[in-house]
Amino acid sequence: MGRKIFGIEFVDIFNIPMERRLQTLAVFQWTLTFLFLGIACLTVVLAMCFTCFAFLVLLYTAWYMYDFYTPERGGRRWDWVRNWKIWRYYRDYFPVTLHKTSDLCPSKNYLFVYHPHGIMAHGAFINFGTEATGFKKLFPGIRSTLLSLKYQFLFPFNREYCMALGVCTCSKASIDWLFTKEGTGNAVVLVVGGAAEALESRPGSLTLTLSKRKGFIRMALEHGVPLVPVFGFGETSLYCQMSNPEGSLLRRFQTTMTKLFTFSPPIFHGRGIFNYTFGIMPYRQPLNIVVGKPLEVEQVKNASDSLVNELHSKYMESLNELFESNKLKYGIDESRHLVII
Repeated sequence: MGRKIFGIEFVDIFNIPMERRLQTLAVFQWTLTFLFLGIACLTVVLAMCFTCFAFLVLLYTAWYMYDFYTPERGGRRWDWVRNWKIWRYYRDYFPVTLHKTSDLCPSKNYLFVYHPHGIMAHGAFINFGTEATGFKKLFPGIRSTLLSLKYQFLFPFNREYCMALGVCTCSKASIDWLFTKEGTGNAVVLVVGGAAEALESRPGSLTLTLSKRKGFIRMALEHGVPLVPVFGFGETSLYCQMSNPEGSLLRRFQTTMTKLFTFSPPIFHGRGIFNYTFGIMPYRQPLNIVVGKPLEVEQVKNASDSLVNELHSKYMESLNELFESNKLKYGIDESRHLVII
């Protein structure tokens, strides 16, 4: 613990082990990447247009146009980036642990559905965007591909970094490609609650935006891939968020921004690098990500609404069973249950 000055608890920097400092640095770099790398890269490229390096911008622009659709055509992962040592420090900061409840067959493809979104989906990223938690060892023969919003791939160079981590576009075309052009043994990971669910994220929250989210159900039916519920225990405890009740001016603004730009602007805070009271860093809270049992899906092209609704209900039952059977292990009271909106 640190020393309090004017209500702010500062880190005792002289007594922090080097291991913890490296963990903090690892998480800080990814937090900055998530929030600012895209804009920073775009700013640098625009600035270069007015220098003697403008020809490099022209060359990159030609490459960008040629390569524009790669993020929705399987991407371009680099395993050495996914295995960087910095991700192991990131994992140990919380720490993060990946748990499996059932084996997966490499001769099949799977659609992983991650809940809850949280503010920055830290659990989804470290488990499925890197190899830090041992996904390949837990699920031999299975390759995880995390999906992210398309705007992440519009920014120069930011798109290359995302693809190097094995991240692809969250779009129908991208999912179609992964399930039809990349063979078998693919686990496509979708954080289905998205921006709307991020606005519900605060410590103790068990609210999921799922009741009207049925696009992933149609995709599973179209390709006949099993649905795998994944729950991140601790994801909503990493940040505090300003209260934004339905109907408030702030919530209306956030909802409008979500509709216009597909991402929400939550007003949140965690801890800082040199203090435990305020900042953009997540709190050091354990994350336990549990991969549930696959829900088998029969392939049906152009499924009817009634069939989609039926499978959606089965999926929510499967998710709820996963949550209820694990909640006591990870510090959630017996009286608490999922709230699906």
